[in-house]
Amino acid sequence: MLKISKFLLLTLFVSIFFFGIAIPNNPINPVNITGVDTLIFPGEKHFKNMYMLTHDGINAEAYFSFDTKRIIFQGIRDGFKCDQIFMMNIDGSDYHLISNGKGRTTCAYFFPDGKNILYSSTFLGGDDCPPPPDYSHGYVWQIHDTYDIFTANDDGSNLKQLTNIKGYDAETTISPKGDKIVFTSTRNGGIDIYSMDIDGSNVKQLTNELGYNGGPNFSYDGSMIVYRASRPKTDAEIKEFKDLLAKNLVKPLKLEIFVMNSDGSNKRQVTNLGGASFGPYFFPDDKKIIFSSNYGDPKGLTFELFSINLDGTDLEQITYSKDFTAFPMFSLNGEGKFIFCSSRFNPDAFHANVFVCDWID
Repeated sequence: MLKISKFLLLTLFVSIFFFGIAIPNNPINPVNITGVDTLIFPGEKHFKNMYMLTHDGINAEAYFSFDTKRIIFQGIRDGFKCDQIFMMNIDGSDYHLISNGKGRTTCAYFFPDGKNILYSSTFLGGDDCPPPPDYSHGYVWQIHDTYDIFTANDDGSNLKQLTNIKGYDAETTISPKGDKIVFTSTRNGGIDIYSMDIDGSNVKQLTNELGYNGGPNFSYDGSMIVYRASRPKTDAEIKEFKDLLAKNLVKPLKLEIFVMNSDGSNKRQVTNLGGASFGPYFFPDDKKIIFSSNYGDPKGLTFELFSINLDGTDLEQITYSKDFTAFPMFSLNGEGKFIFCSSRFNPDAFHANVFVCDWID
């Protein structure tokens, strides 16, 4: 196996949070892993009937349509040098490109009607992939200010720009009620969460706390938003955050999970685990949250899924692959389906794939 430096591993794990690149700790050469339930590790008691839907490329942020019949996701595959948006049926069939193949894309999501989608892209800033971040600052992520949010028909046609204010606009999801979009933006100088109507009007800033605020998702009833955030506290931490943000950089290695009402009120911190916790999503009953974290790994290189009550009690580990597992989502129509991305059973050290299973309480 090719030896990878610790610096490179950590650098690539930073990319995981935002671009779906995964580095497994124990990659193996899989044989006959397309069957049912052979993909579940001991201790993963909530999973049944698991399938791996992708088998090549780098795949991440896979989300169900509201009727659970289709999946939209981002990937570096098919000859593209950076992420594009793809779609497939829940059984992996009818896989095809949705985005226009230009720039870098991220954070795709279905509208409730299933006829339209949204995603963010840098293509208005250039056809090529945007440059990588300057790693002389450490393990950082580049906040490309050419990211804007676009809507399109579910076949990728009729592409329309939804945001046009200078700054980063991405990390976008839609309320199950179909009335609001929530997203992350640097339009006011910080990196905060905003909401807007489906047509892009009525923009409202929801967070204004110092630090990174992003990755928001609505509760099933649309009344709450869960998100990841950093909270620099010491003078040195605050200075570093501000200096990096001035260069459109973020060091997202200390993230906790927060919840607020959908109007931005009643903010409260849910986790206090240290390290990096991200990719939160509500359980269908809106009483618990599932998320990815490197909690419990002294080296910070293993990311597993965990669940927790909204009040921060009853932390439970969900996955035990000892690799990278993230971007969890429950189906939106009550069918009990569950989707996530993981580097388990990868053929090499640079692949994450999309997995779907039934969720067992």
